[in-house]
Amino acid sequence: MEALADETATYAHSITPQTSLFDLRLGEIWQYRDLLVLFVRRDFVAKYKQTILGPIWFFIQPIFQTAVLAIVFSGMAGLSTDGVPPILFYLAGVTAWNYFANCLRTTSNTFTANAALFGKVYFPRAVMPLSVIISNLIQFGIGLVLFLLMYAFYAFGTYNLHPNSTILLMPLLVVMMGFMGLGLGMLVSAMTTRYRDLQYLVEFGVQLLMYATPVILPLSAVPEKYKFIMTLNPMTGVIEAFKYGFLGTGAFSGSLLTYSASFTVIVFVIGLAIFNRTEKNFMDTV
Repeated sequence: MEALADETATYAHSITPQTSLFDLRLGEIWQYRDLLVLFVRRDFVAKYKQTILGPIWFFIQPIFQTAVLAIVFSGMAGLSTDGVPPILFYLAGVTAWNYFANCLRTTSNTFTANAALFGKVYFPRAVMPLSVIISNLIQFGIGLVLFLLMYAFYAFGTYNLHPNSTILLMPLLVVMMGFMGLGLGMLVSAMTTRYRDLQYLVEFGVQLLMYATPVILPLSAVPEKYKFIMTLNPMTGVIEAFKYGFLGTGAFSGSLLTYSASFTVIVFVIGLAIFNRTEKNFMDTV
């Protein structure tokens, strides 16, 4: 018996089932921080590994995306950009929207994409979607540098930009975008263990949702009868605040941002609850 006691005493960790639906086990995630860093590095490095241009794609994608939007919607359709240079207006929206969209897309298939790994070794499952948020944050930082370079080009030119104190909300906006994408992604990921169709819904749904945000058209230029519909989109307040802080134009309001923040908290809590419940038996359905 003493030998058995000595043997069991050598174990450093004990794997036990979750007792609370909302138990994120932050302490356990901190213990696996090395694994978190490894996943972040894997996601960031492997994304453009064995490509000719490599990390340059982080600049090419938003540049081409912005150029197409400026040509089609501002040049051909003549849509308003609130007096802001079209390139700068669309690049601001694309920079903010892409971070949220990438977080949502990548975390929405956490269970199905990592089923083989989850079935072989134990680690806190929340590490995986958290690593996605962090790796996408690095990509967002690169896109933000591109936006700031373009911003400086226009600021020192003939255009009169009006940055204001709202720009100080930038850290909050980034957190809201990341956790909104994380919450929705965890919710969808849990549901895709049974309904794989949701993967396809997310892919084209995110693209369609972009047209219901101020990325394409400023909220101030939306007809009054459709403005309420656009304000239901929780990303509207975030993007309006982002543009208003840097460009000084838009329909930014505290109530709109409060709605976005409230939605972020609610969807994160619900997504976490469903994610925690699903991880207990998802291997039976994947």
